[in-house]
Amino acid sequence: MRKKPTRVYKGPGPKEANILLTSASTVINWAQRSSLWPLTFGLACCAIEMISAAAARYDMARFGWEVFRASPRQADLMIVAGTVTNKMAPVVKKLYDQMAEPKWVLAMGSCATCGGIFQTYSVVPGVNYILPVDVYVPGCPPRPEALIHGIMTLQMKIDGQVNFSANPRKIKPGFTGPGRREIV
Repeated sequence: MRKKPTRVYKGPGPKEANILLTSASTVINWAQRSSLWPLTFGLACCAIEMISAAAARYDMARFGWEVFRASPRQADLMIVAGTVTNKMAPVVKKLYDQMAEPKWVLAMGSCATCGGIFQTYSVVPGVNYILPVDVYVPGCPPRPEALIHGIMTLQMKIDGQVNFSANPRKIKPGFTGPGRREIV
């Protein structure tokens, strides 16, 4: 899908303001992808890699993702890092339900994506059984670079969203407003 570029028109004089032409969908997608706030939610060893991705060596702050939130009502990205057991699954689902829209889920590590090496009765065989997952980051445990790549993949997915209806309502010439019969 090819997007129309954003155009900047400059006035003829140096004191005149610039004009920026773009769509509202582009502005909303830019704001959403540039301010992802992850939920602090580590379940196992993958959480150590998630913490190290936020440390000085990898510095997630340069992308605008450094604000790890402890409350689901302030977060819009849930990074499920580690093994989800049947006992923990209702808690994960409840935290997801408490997050505000729009919300995204990133499954980090082989335990979160497919149950990992723990093929037992007490482990959920992938977090996609309880939540809609947007991006999978494979590995056991995945490196911090893989997590950063996964969040960048999510940003590309957010950029492709359409926020408003693409089909405008057609109005016939001479339309003066809805009549009594047309009001539903």
